Amino acid sequence: MLLLGITSDQYKLVHQHLFAAIVEVLGDAVTPAVAAAWDEVYWLMANALIALETRLYQESGGAEGGTWRPMEIVERREETSDTVSFLLRRTDGTPTGAFRPGQYVSVQVQLPDGARQIRQYSLSGAPRDPYWRITVKRVRAGADPAGEVSSWLHEHARPGDTLTVSAPFGDLVLPAGDGPLLLASAGIGVTPMLSMLHHLAAQDPTRPVLVVHADRTPADHPHREEQRRLVEALPNARLHLWYEELDGSAPDASAGRADVGALDLPVGVTAYLCGPLPFMRTVRGDLLYRGLPAHSVHYEVFGPDLWLGTE
Repeated sequence: MLLLGITSDQYKLVHQHLFAAIVEVLGDAVTPAVAAAWDEVYWLMANALIALETRLYQESGGAEGGTWRPMEIVERREETSDTVSFLLRRTDGTPTGAFRPGQYVSVQVQLPDGARQIRQYSLSGAPRDPYWRITVKRVRAGADPAGEVSSWLHEHARPGDTLTVSAPFGDLVLPAGDGPLLLASAGIGVTPMLSMLHHLAAQDPTRPVLVVHADRTPADHPHREEQRRLVEALPNARLHLWYEELDGSAPDASAGRADVGALDLPVGVTAYLCGPLPFMRTVRGDLLYRGLPAHSVHYEVFGPDLWLGTE
């Protein structure tokens, strides 16, 4: 709800219309006892969310509901044929502020039909840089409809334009400590891993890190050279690449899909996964088969988190 700027007083409005709809649909079945029971459950849930959101607003440094801020596009860069990155700064000249490596922001755009749409994009740059960076993959029409927001950003967003952007949120962030890490990504899932690598290079360069990335081809791999440079800057990091279609530009990569089962995993490794659901499901299953505890495998899903229940 914080991504939408919901405030505590709006739960009263939700309650009013939700219960009006319940009475309209169920009619006489909503006895005073039934209404009182549902009312109690609703406010137990609402108050739990309000408490959580209050804490998150405080951590983000904003007032309740103060999620959104205007940010100017400073630079636009074509990363691959279907991904583009944007550097962002606050329009009022104040610092963008640091974020935790792995967090994301929401971007709100007004589409030509007047609809306001919101999408989440990981922050792909260094957490302490003066600018924020997001990298957007264009979702083209195929088995699913084309992405409205990603298409709009690719076609219209240019340096000097202003975007409406939320404060950073998200729980897929690196923990403190010195234990070994596995950062496994596929496709645009590389973006939170980049901010983690930037953080490690600046703050914890000797930490052991296995970096895995899978993509369709080397040319489809966003921020490919940047990822390689970051890994090379970490003395105890190793990069493992898989491409479904290989060419001569990636002589050290393997053909096919990522196979973490073939890697030499250090004892006590903590894994972070980001990418398409089939990729994360496969990698998580391989890690569990190798004996990694489920609590040591962390992942990010932008959408309903139903995939574990389908296993």
